[in-house]
Amino acid sequence: MTLAQTILTLLADGEFQSGPALGQATGCSRTAVWKAVQSLQNTGLEIYCVRGKGYRLAQPVELLNRDSILAALDIDTRQAVQQLDVYYEIDSTNARLLEVARQENTSGYVCIAECQHMGRGRRGRRWVSPLGGNLYLSLLWRFHAGATSLGGLSLAIAVAMVRALRDSGLVSAQLKWPNDILLDGHKLAGILLELSGESSGPCAVVVGVGLNIRTPVREMSAVDQPWTDLESALGKTVSRNELTASLLRHLVHAVTDFEQQGLIPFMDEWKQWDALAGHEIILDLPTGVVRGVARGVDENGALLLARNGELQRHHSGEVSVRLSANMESSGTYGAGQ
Repeated sequence: MTLAQTILTLLADGEFQSGPALGQATGCSRTAVWKAVQSLQNTGLEIYCVRGKGYRLAQPVELLNRDSILAALDIDTRQAVQQLDVYYEIDSTNARLLEVARQENTSGYVCIAECQHMGRGRRGRRWVSPLGGNLYLSLLWRFHAGATSLGGLSLAIAVAMVRALRDSGLVSAQLKWPNDILLDGHKLAGILLELSGESSGPCAVVVGVGLNIRTPVREMSAVDQPWTDLESALGKTVSRNELTASLLRHLVHAVTDFEQQGLIPFMDEWKQWDALAGHEIILDLPTGVVRGVARGVDENGALLLARNGELQRHHSGEVSVRLSANMESSGTYGAGQ
């Protein structure tokens, strides 16, 4: 554990800690403590420095804790989660599990991090991953069927995420095909699936999710679309460990149900929470830009687009989606990832 990690642990309760007390607890000089505090501030954490009192976080931080998460899991999920790793920092939780997938024949492997240095969204876009407030989680799951049978899996994962959010008290989240969770048109969460294996044989899927729980505004300045976070929406503090356990339960149930029944068990909820259905949208295809009216999704996860009197199907990975200009200006929905 680095000195900065130790200092963060000591400050996590939100109470003042003097420089000498932190130095004594860590066995380091006051200068080293001060530099560690500066490094934490550089990650976006707001830390007050008051002469005569010491250092205090602007808000208490619930650090992710492996034992707390495991203790909050139900029996079925606990049996399905074969391994759970919690990192203070990592390049990418998805990249870590893709490496595991290449080296080990394991399933139910979970990787979580306090912050990421190279988090990614769809099409290689950077996922901004500040320290200590959000959730960056990846789940490695092996499917007996090949990659060609997994169309619609990202939609099932999105439904699972909304289920977990509803358990936390957020009932107004919407789904934006193929992999975004929105709240009042602002992006709350995103999903990235990465596959390893044969197209027609057993394959491994890394399910990566990023969820804004408590997000520092300064660190999100690089994000080029409207965003929000869960605590702002709920107006209260959220236990990240309890939410992580709830999300894992829903994710494990979702991948299990999807392997057995496909997208069918998730269709009604997708329809209920679909942010695009009935609205004109723009699709950026490799062959050009097309407009149409979104008509939901089919049982394979394809977006249904009504255009020129025809109903077209577009699959995840072929297109990016944004709303037409007149809808974007209304502020009702957010842009794509």
